[in-house]
Amino acid sequence: MGRIPAAAKRKAVLWLSQGISPLRLALTLALGFAVGCIPVIGIPTVLCAGLALALRLNLPVIQAANYAAMPLQLALIVPFVRLGGWIFSAHKAQFLGPRALEHLSAFTLAKHMSGLAGEALLAWLIAAIPAVLLMTTLLNLMLRRIPVLKAAGAGD
Repeated sequence: MGRIPAAAKRKAVLWLSQGISPLRLALTLALGFAVGCIPVIGIPTVLCAGLALALRLNLPVIQAANYAAMPLQLALIVPFVRLGGWIFSAHKAQFLGPRALEHLSAFTLAKHMSGLAGEALLAWLIAAIPAVLLMTTLLNLMLRRIPVLKAAGAGD
């Protein structure tokens, strides 16, 4: 990978330094990234916008973190479904192969898929809470090293 041009760095620092403290910026980035990993396509963008408005966070920053997490979101769908099944299923779930899917009604299939999605969301939530805390802490430590943000964080 090449180096980031100096002009882009200056623009990023100016954009990030618009009155936001390192802690608030770290929380915004951590929430955006964690929410961006929700194992249901389409939910993260709306949820990030709602969180940004409700918590008065920087909307472009939270959405940028959300979109940066998109490849990870796709990669984590199956692991979250499996983790959710492992954590929340009291009985062994039967595997629905192609042959079994042919004989299910649309309602039964939708019921099964919504159950899997619910379990995956709960697994994501269990993983997301400590992840947000850890990311916020680490990002805050890193962002405090940026001189412009250090001055903004003096009130934290």
